[in-house]
Amino acid sequence: MERDTPPKSAPKGGKTVARRYERPRGGPAKAISDLTPQVGRQAFRRFGFVQSSVVTRWPEIVGETHARVCVPEAIRFPPGEKTEGILQLVVTPAHAPLIQHVIPEIMERVNRFFGYKAVARIKLRQGTVKPPRAEERPKAPPSLKPIPMELGDSLRDIGDPELRTVLESLARSIASQEDE
Repeated sequence: MERDTPPKSAPKGGKTVARRYERPRGGPAKAISDLTPQVGRQAFRRFGFVQSSVVTRWPEIVGETHARVCVPEAIRFPPGEKTEGILQLVVTPAHAPLIQHVIPEIMERVNRFFGYKAVARIKLRQGTVKPPRAEERPKAPPSLKPIPMELGDSLRDIGDPELRTVLESLARSIASQEDE
C-alpha cells in the first residue's frame, strides 16, 4: 500500500509527519427503506418501471380497495420514449370486470403520480395478487395520570368522545408541566 508509507522526500526546512491513510466513509448509516430503491433499480427497469416507487406506493396511487385486487406488473414504452406507455396489471379473476370499468380512473391517477402522460393504455392479466401489508399504527398508551379536578367537570359535558379524549390529553399535559 503506497498510501500507508510516509513520503520519501522531505520538504525543505522541516520535519515531515506521516499521516495515516483513512478510507473515505460513506457518511452516517442509512435506513434500509432508503436503500431499497437503489437495490431494486435494475430489476424494476427490466420490467419497465422507471421509478420503483410506482410499485412500492401502489396503494397510495390507486387506493386501498383497488390495491388489494390488482398490482402493476410492467410498463412498456414505445422505443426511445418515456410517454404513451402500456401499463400491465395483474388482477384477481373475480375483480377483473370491476377493474376494467375503472381503468380510466387508474390511468389518470398513475399519470398524476408521474406528472405527465406516462400511461396511454392498460392491459389486464388475470392472476393471483398478494394483498398489500397493512401497516398498523401503534396506539397511544392510555395516560394513568388523573385529570385535574377543575378541568374534569367541564370536559364531561362534551358529547364527541374523540374531542373529549383529545382535550383530556391536553389537560393532562398542561397539568404535568405545571407540576414540574
